[in-house]
Amino acid sequence: MDFQLPWFVQELAGIDPVLYHTVKETAELAMKPGALDSKTKLLIALALDAFKGSGPGVKALAQQAREQGASDEEIQETLRIVYLISTMDCLRAGGQAFYE
Repeated sequence: MDFQLPWFVQELAGIDPVLYHTVKETAELAMKPGALDSKTKLLIALALDAFKGSGPGVKALAQQAREQGASDEEIQETLRIVYLISTMDCLRAGGQAFYE
C-alpha cells in the first residue's frame, strides 16, 4: 500500500489492536490501486484534508503523492479544485442577501 497511515492511527496498534486492524484494512481497501491509481487516490485524499483544514495531513499526502510521481502542477490543480468547491457554500449563503 502506498498510503501511509497517520501517526495517530499507527498508535492505535498499541492502544486498541482490533480497531487498528479494522482501520488499516479499510485504508488498504480504499487506497490500493484499482480503477484509480495510487497517485490519483493520494491527490483525492489531499483534497479532502485541505477541505477539512488539516495542514499536516496535506503536507504528508503531498509528499506521498510526489513519491508516486505527482508534480507540483498536479498538486496546485488539486488545491484549486478544493478552493473552488469549498467557496460554493459561501457564495450560496451570501446570495441570500439579494433574494426575497
